[in-house]
Amino acid sequence: MAAQLIVNVHEAKTHFSKLLEKAHTGQEIILAKAGKPYARLMPLAPVVSKRQPGRLSGLGLVESAFFEPLPQAELAGWEPK
Repeated sequence: MAAQLIVNVHEAKTHFSKLLEKAHTGQEIILAKAGKPYARLMPLAPVVSKRQPGRLSGLGLVESAFFEPLPQAELAGWEPK
């Protein structure tokens, strides 16, 4: 990780977009007010997806008839006339 960068509040307001880009790339920025550390601007931790494919399989949420072919009369209703 890169070293900390200390920036006063006025400079941070003036160059906020540039500081955000630096934070996004991993730079930690300390915002100072009257020369004293006041807040920290740093990148967020990456979001880890908790999705797990197939975790609901086998629970019987959809009956097997759902996957059967539709009757010809039903299919005919979907055809343009």
